[in-house]
Amino acid sequence: MHKRILRVAICLIICCCTASYTYAWSLTPVQDSTAKDSAVQKLAGFIKKISFGGVFQARYTGSLVKDVDVNGVHQPNTDEVVRNSFSIKRARLQAKAQVSDRFTAAILVNLAEFSGDTKGKVLENAYISYRWNDAFNFTIGQFRPSFGLEDLFPVDIVQSMDFSNQYYAFGSNGWQSFQIGVSMFGAFNKESKVPMKYAISVVNGNNRNQPSDNDNGKLGTARLEFGDMNKISLGLNGGFGKVKKQSVYALGIDVNGVIPLSPRWDLQLQSEYKQGNNHQLYYALPDSLRKGGVGNYTMNGIYVLPNFRYKINYHKLTSIEVSMRYEYFNEDEQHNGNVRRSYIPMVSLAFLKDYGGRIQLGMQIDQYNKDISGTKTHNSNLLIAQVQCRF
Repeated sequence: MHKRILRVAICLIICCCTASYTYAWSLTPVQDSTAKDSAVQKLAGFIKKISFGGVFQARYTGSLVKDVDVNGVHQPNTDEVVRNSFSIKRARLQAKAQVSDRFTAAILVNLAEFSGDTKGKVLENAYISYRWNDAFNFTIGQFRPSFGLEDLFPVDIVQSMDFSNQYYAFGSNGWQSFQIGVSMFGAFNKESKVPMKYAISVVNGNNRNQPSDNDNGKLGTARLEFGDMNKISLGLNGGFGKVKKQSVYALGIDVNGVIPLSPRWDLQLQSEYKQGNNHQLYYALPDSLRKGGVGNYTMNGIYVLPNFRYKINYHKLTSIEVSMRYEYFNEDEQHNGNVRRSYIPMVSLAFLKDYGGRIQLGMQIDQYNKDISGTKTHNSNLLIAQVQCRF
């Protein structure tokens, strides 16, 4: 499996180089026959239907707590705790092919994940989409099912240092993040005052890069979104399915709004609440420690993320932004779970269009009701400086 993923990544890099070389060759004046001119034009037309992109994120992390390392893990009785480090967070490469006016294929890999255990990693998106019209579109393969506000945009344009804790928890349980399955989505009333979007997905629910499902159960999700995300929108999310013959559910509601404060100042406000069964926690426990069925294990969380943006447009600098995300998350509500509260203040400088370049400086402050020695479930305070480039 690892060798197969490595071959895919190498092939993508070779394709990028080949496409760049071919495109440069096609611009060279040709003084041969008409047949050769026609061949070059057809080749250039084919290349225009394939697009490449990606994002690179590098960061410096420093722990401000003496016995907590740069990953937020408590390290007792250790001679030297690694409290500062440079790292590559993401090195994504994406290829999209417009096969026809209806068919699109896409592949997204994160090459930074080759630095560690690649099992269930590296390959992120791998899907084919079919567009019938605005109201009916279909996707099959590995993709991010729409089950919340954070599924609607990539991590490199979020107004914080990373996605929320609830996003990763619900992703681990199969509701969000990269999953394998099929989806139908579309939009209605696009020209009305209250446009509506929907998405319905059925996925394996055992996360990405798996050869097959690990049981006969599937997870089904649905999302309805009302309004315009550039003004104000409301999202309703619901999911139901079976994991190892036991029924599980998830639900959520989210709000996104952009409030113009002046010609140069905007306030973008995002908030999201989710609740659902934590079947990952349930099946990770030994039988002797389980209290009832999976229905007795419920996680929930809420976050609020205000982001003030000052549009400056000075040379390549487009905006200065200040945000502060507060999040409450409980992984096991019904059994007095260890509540995690996170505070993430951030200042960022945005360059070019759509965060083509970005410098971020922030902190990740995590506080737990109960510290567990030797684990990540421990109070921590991380200082993060991150630089990103989108291409």
